[in-house]
Amino acid sequence: MVTTLYLVRHGETEGYEMKCYKGSIDVPLSSKGIEQIKKSSAFINAHLSQSALLRRRSYLNDIHENSSLQEINVSSLSTVYSSPLSRAVRSAEIIAVPSGLTPVKISEFRERSFGIWEGLTFLEIKDKYPVEFANWADNPLKYSPPEGENTIEVRDRVIKAVEEIIDKHKGRDESIAIVAHGGVNRIILCHFLGIPLEHIFRIEQDNAAVNIIEFWSKYPVVKLLNGVFY
Repeated sequence: MVTTLYLVRHGETEGYEMKCYKGSIDVPLSSKGIEQIKKSSAFINAHLSQSALLRRRSYLNDIHENSSLQEINVSSLSTVYSSPLSRAVRSAEIIAVPSGLTPVKISEFRERSFGIWEGLTFLEIKDKYPVEFANWADNPLKYSPPEGENTIEVRDRVIKAVEEIIDKHKGRDESIAIVAHGGVNRIILCHFLGIPLEHIFRIEQDNAAVNIIEFWSKYPVVKLLNGVFY
């Protein structure tokens, strides 16, 4: 059995053109963001219809000695999980509609608190806190936004929650979705890829990006990274 995770970033938000750290600030999706997520949802549903066939044909069956794949297609998501922030919840609701689901809110998937940087544009932060911003960009594990969460704190809450979800669904031929934020998704991807957290900014997460992770018997396999469909 192979469990598939569709890890999604929320769509564009209102005020996106300001290019600021929103973090724990609750801002809604823009009309453009809604259209982005609708296209991501269409991709997920198209992929669901062929995912079982793709797995049966995959060389990963030999690597993981998987002889238990059933001749069935998983045509819908079994559960959709979401950050409690409205931009993620609305995105999750759109993704959940084709499967007839209501998103389950998980507080641990909220975006990082950026402390005194929240609501400031990148240019304002660079102007007011040039040294702190440079340190943060160079090593987001060692340095953190002033008065905000550090990367280890975010990792601990996020990975605990995602591992509990995967344990719940593992061993079943199911597909699930988690709709969260750029920072949260990067931490999840680093975790399953075995990438040190110093390098989280080497992974891009565009608005409405879709990532696909399959959980095989020996280890997880990332099938898609930062897929954008608009």
